[in-house]
Amino acid sequence: MSISAKLVDDFVANGVDFITTVPCKQLAGVIDEVEARPEIYHIPANKEDEGMGLCAGAFMGGKRPAIIMQNTAIGVTVNTLVTLTQFYRMPLPMLISYRGELREPVACQVEMAVHTKALLNQMHIPTYHFHKESDADEMDAILKYTFMCNKPVAILTDASFWGGYGDQ
Repeated sequence: MSISAKLVDDFVANGVDFITTVPCKQLAGVIDEVEARPEIYHIPANKEDEGMGLCAGAFMGGKRPAIIMQNTAIGVTVNTLVTLTQFYRMPLPMLISYRGELREPVACQVEMAVHTKALLNQMHIPTYHFHKESDADEMDAILKYTFMCNKPVAILTDASFWGGYGDQ
């Protein structure tokens, strides 16, 4: 089973039935897997904060949402995370590609990587960092946690987790 299928299986097993995605090369396999699943209502979004708004509406409508996005947009999601998701105690699993780490080929990605974990920490968002495929074994417990405590959680997946940038 591919790592993308395993992650989506965990979403489904935990009742996630609404996922919004923002395009990302590293997350393309997961996005394709989400799109192929009839039990998940998939809405692509243009921007991460827009996707979080869609997730909030889905949650208020009785769905269990998740967002799949890139870390470089964490900065534009701060207001939405704090004043909507956290204020109204909405569980929101965020599967996030963590761009800007070692061997990153795109220089501008590095700057946001420097701030990603600090921003999530400042907002008191539990954060998990997947470096290798076996880290995905924690996905089920992370999803149970977010729905138990009604909090957003961040699951950062770096290039090593996805097999590198093609240079490894």
